[in-house]
Amino acid sequence: MEHSDDNTTLIGTLSGTILSIIATFDLSDIVKTVILAAVGATVSFLVSRGLKWLWGKWRE
Repeated sequence: MEHSDDNTTLIGTLSGTILSIIATFDLSDIVKTVILAAVGATVSFLVSRGLKWLWGKWRE
């Protein structure tokens, strides 16, 4: 059996798999995910700052 360094089958398989996965994403789902991630990060930041402020007030 002859082995060559021709990776066309591997590249074709990987690119086809990636493109088929990308095709299943809907733009509205991506936008919704980005918005929810931003809201979650903002709420997490505000809660941690609020708790830090409360901890400082409580220790005084």
